[in-house]
Amino acid sequence: APSTQPWRSPGEPQAPFSLPAPRWPVECEVIQETIEHIEWVPPKPEPFCPPMGPEQALYTIDEEQGTVVYHSSPGNGAWAAPLSASALPRSPTVPPVPTALQYSCFTHARVGGAPGPLSLPAAPLEGPQDTTLLFESRFESGNLQKAIKVGPYEYVLMLRPDLYTAKHTQWFYFRVQNMRQEPFYHFTIANMAKPKSLYGQGLQPLLYSQRDAQSRGIGWRWVGTDVRYCRGSAGEPPTFRLSWTVRFPHDNDTCFFAACYPYTYSDLQRYLRALVADPARSRYCTVQALCRSLAGNTVHLLTITSPGGTAGKRVVVASARVHPGESGGSWAMRGFLNFLLSTHADAHLLRRLFIFKVVPMLNPDGLVVGNSRCSLAGRDPNRAYGMALPSSFPGVWHLRAMVQRVLAEREVVLYCDFHGHSRKNNVFMYGCDAGGDGTGTRLCQRVFPLMLSKNAPDKFSFSSCKYQVQKSKEGTGRVSMWRLGVSHSYTLEVAFSGSTLGGRSSHFNVKDLESLGCLLCDTLLDFCDPAPAKLQQCLGEADALLQRQMGREPGSGGSWSDVSPSELES
Repeated sequence: APSTQPWRSPGEPQAPFSLPAPRWPVECEVIQETIEHIEWVPPKPEPFCPPMGPEQALYTIDEEQGTVVYHSSPGNGAWAAPLSASALPRSPTVPPVPTALQYSCFTHARVGGAPGPLSLPAAPLEGPQDTTLLFESRFESGNLQKAIKVGPYEYVLMLRPDLYTAKHTQWFYFRVQNMRQEPFYHFTIANMAKPKSLYGQGLQPLLYSQRDAQSRGIGWRWVGTDVRYCRGSAGEPPTFRLSWTVRFPHDNDTCFFAACYPYTYSDLQRYLRALVADPARSRYCTVQALCRSLAGNTVHLLTITSPGGTAGKRVVVASARVHPGESGGSWAMRGFLNFLLSTHADAHLLRRLFIFKVVPMLNPDGLVVGNSRCSLAGRDPNRAYGMALPSSFPGVWHLRAMVQRVLAEREVVLYCDFHGHSRKNNVFMYGCDAGGDGTGTRLCQRVFPLMLSKNAPDKFSFSSCKYQVQKSKEGTGRVSMWRLGVSHSYTLEVAFSGSTLGGRSSHFNVKDLESLGCLLCDTLLDFCDPAPAKLQQCLGEADALLQRQMGREPGSGGSWSDVSPSELES
């Protein structure tokens, strides 16, 4: 149910914050181990690896002659579920990937997922000299469906499509054990979905070594040589292959690979529990349930403002993780919340001026099961704002309904939806310019991104921002909020990779991602500064940039109302 007390004042006592375990669809097997990682910032930037181009990988992949060493698919267990260890064959014949799940749509959920004993999706080792890697992904946000050993130290991997779909293979996060330090291992994910990827431009996978974390305090790091992204199968739809070579730092370690820094639903719950327990920060913030997801996981709503009256305050709305595979959005959101709830003078001013309504995780079910894009409805919730039913897409429906209620009472000065981007470097924004508005209105759409580019010159690319409202994007949060009457409505896109700006050519680390939230707060103060100097300066700069883009002389004047957004961006 939606919150019934949207304006309860921060500073009032809050109910004890419970931390229920995530609820999983009943067909999902879940291991009992708790997976947590330390946070670590490398002492110097981690550069992109040299791009290897789209040409075919150097390694021959012969899946038909390989040995399946891991196979886990919700609803299907392992090869058959349950099987005893002795019944798991090391057959050279690769079984086909299941074409459909036993459960074609979501039915119900429970804490811990599938009841009963776990199946054994990993083939047993034949003895202490067996160097076969042991894979596992049946944990929160994990995604790996199958591993095929095609050489002594070479593996072909298959990702699980988003649950109840046959597509959206992008996010990966899995554990490996039983490795040796000396050999070079070669991995190929053979069923990536997107034809273009930053892996072809220097992005590397992330590796986490449990032994390095425990003994040296080192966390996630970008690794891999010979990183290639190329077309794989010639069928329809085509698939694409991501391959890389890596040496593990230790023998018999426990390591993890991931597409981006994981940030799970349980990570958010721990953050919120610490927030509510902190007497200083909880004075400014209430944590409530916006609604429950299809699986029964809480979609949290935070209200942040200074205690006391709210008369005359405008509202800022922010959300993140409608797409579960875009974990960088959660780290930027955490930086945003950390700054807003800090003792910094600008944070005090922001709380005094505004009411912040924040939904830090719109699609908790998708995160729990390791989806890339969809919820348990089997569809992209960021295309469902215009037609969403509360029973199918509760998070986005209740967010939109909450914004409608707020707009009936107050001005919403800004909406920002935090995302990740897999095909373009740097950080940028999508705004809303449908054409037909006056010159001043259309230029104003570009002012906030321009100000953010000035505050984050080594991360944010103003030239990468787009404002065209395409028909295919009508169901997005950005366009939906704009249609409701939020005049400045944006998607913040954070590259999976890093920055090519300000002399950089390096991956983002967690500190970089969190700084984006802080910089967004700085920009909000600039944008709402009652003194008009900054706004006028940026309006002039935006106008000059568009004039040059259209081949006009800067300062020549003229209206933009007759120029379509597609012309401005061509």
